[in-house]
Amino acid sequence: MSNFNQCVRRGLLTLAFAALIGAGLIQPVAADTSSDGGQPLLVFAAASLKNAMDGVVRAYDDSHDGAGVKVSYAGSSTLARQIEAGAPADVYVSANRQWMNKLASDGLIDKSSRYDLLGNSLVLIAPRGSDVQVELDRNIDLLSKLGSDNYLAMANTAAVPAGIYGKQALQWLGVWPQMQGHIAQANDVRAALALVARGGAPLGVVYASDALAEKSVRVVDTFPAASHEPIIYPVAATAASDNPRAADFLTFLKSTQAADIFKRWGFKVVARP
Repeated sequence: MSNFNQCVRRGLLTLAFAALIGAGLIQPVAADTSSDGGQPLLVFAAASLKNAMDGVVRAYDDSHDGAGVKVSYAGSSTLARQIEAGAPADVYVSANRQWMNKLASDGLIDKSSRYDLLGNSLVLIAPRGSDVQVELDRNIDLLSKLGSDNYLAMANTAAVPAGIYGKQALQWLGVWPQMQGHIAQANDVRAALALVARGGAPLGVVYASDALAEKSVRVVDTFPAASHEPIIYPVAATAASDNPRAADFLTFLKSTQAADIFKRWGFKVVARP
């Protein structure tokens, strides 16, 4: 693609992104530039990554003279659809392979830059002060653990990775049919986490890293690894990005420094430096 066409494409994508902000469909990201006057790097990352990715970005900025990395967090499905709609992201980090595969099939990521970065576990949580006990065995009566007129907090089970994994786990346990009508589905996993933390739901299904990030909840039990597909976070540069920092940032995500931060927040690092 010629430089002229790249500039035109980038301009059109920026206009589309602005239209999405105007329509209230996405949250705007601060538009300041890096300390060297260059173009800031825009990263779209799954909501469950927030604490860890914030720390990684700070470490990257500190080691690169204030590179100016900006991160927009939301459900992986929401972010993928924003990229499909033209949002000018430079790097995309998904909480499952399916949404990355979708963008790849549409030619919207740089396939040569893609790799699997992290892994995670799925847990059942309750408010910190709750005394509920649950062992996640097959055919457990999970519904009775919710109490009268209560709901299980989960991310959207049809689109958001944490919700998809959660549905798989409940099906494996044999309790999915009985839970119909008793699930409070949130836009992303952090919203489900907040619902439990604030006492709005007696139980919730989130990632182990989410439970570690929220002191107002406790882990009741961990879902067996065999109950759901492996939880993998792939990362890639977008096909539309012309930011020279994208490749360097992708390399940094695999560094020992970044790995230490991800591990501190409960993630399993699967990428090799």
